[in-house]
Amino acid sequence: MADLICQADLVIWDEAPMQHCHIHEAVNRTFQDIQDSDALFSGLSVVFGGDFQQILPVIEKGSRAEIVGACIQRSHIWPSLQVLHLYQNMCLNVDIEQERAFAQWQLDIGHGKHTDPSDKIILPPNLRLEENTIEALIRHIYPGLSQLQPPLHQYFSKRMILSSCNDDVDDLNSLMLNSFPGEECIFFSEDTVANDRPDEGELMYPAEYLNSINCSGLPLAKHLKFGCPVMVLRNLFPAEGVYNGTRGVVTKMSTRVIEIELLSEEVRGKKVFIPRITLTPRPKCLSNWREDRLYGMKS
Repeated sequence: MADLICQADLVIWDEAPMQHCHIHEAVNRTFQDIQDSDALFSGLSVVFGGDFQQILPVIEKGSRAEIVGACIQRSHIWPSLQVLHLYQNMCLNVDIEQERAFAQWQLDIGHGKHTDPSDKIILPPNLRLEENTIEALIRHIYPGLSQLQPPLHQYFSKRMILSSCNDDVDDLNSLMLNSFPGEECIFFSEDTVANDRPDEGELMYPAEYLNSINCSGLPLAKHLKFGCPVMVLRNLFPAEGVYNGTRGVVTKMSTRVIEIELLSEEVRGKKVFIPRITLTPRPKCLSNWREDRLYGMKS
């Protein structure tokens, strides 16, 4: 690693404002030690990228002063940095006036505009539904969900509902799954619990309880139907485009294998098989290690 740093000409550091300033200072001291130099980052050019209107460093149970104090602007290296501003949004099509207006509205939100006296954001009419219900949102984003026809990847690749809470995601998934035609199949996640004291034998927990546990990185027991969207949770076949975060739709189901049609742009429409795998999650759940037999996917 030291040899690579000595040979580098440029370091690009993305999302720098989201990280604690101590991280930047530690990297600076490391570069100085490796190259025996007192210059900032040992004289190596470093480009920090990011937006201070996004998330600041996360300080667990920290006060406003502690969060601001963790920003890179409070670091002793900040006065030595040259600030460059980007004025053109490369993510939108500048020929479409509606997209430009939406991008400007987002920037205005970051400056505290478009809020009511209680600091709630006022959405423009084109971002609101006349009927303020979850069912209306699902009908608007996924029209004709109960009458899906192939090719499914064309239908789901450009549709998505975002939510900040996992519980809300599970509720949305359940509501949408009920709208899918066809018979549903249940795939259970946890089925056994390994005791960290082998001499005491296997821990006897009801399967219903094990399948109700929601641990990070592991899916719940899921009801699946033909055509429902899923997400892969493991790097199964990276060369084939099947890795953590890959989205797809279910095309076939069996006891040990599920066939999905991928939605990612570079492999859209490609069908792959997701096998049944064995996982042991860490850190411990139930204060014991648990052997989980599950599909490496989440709906």
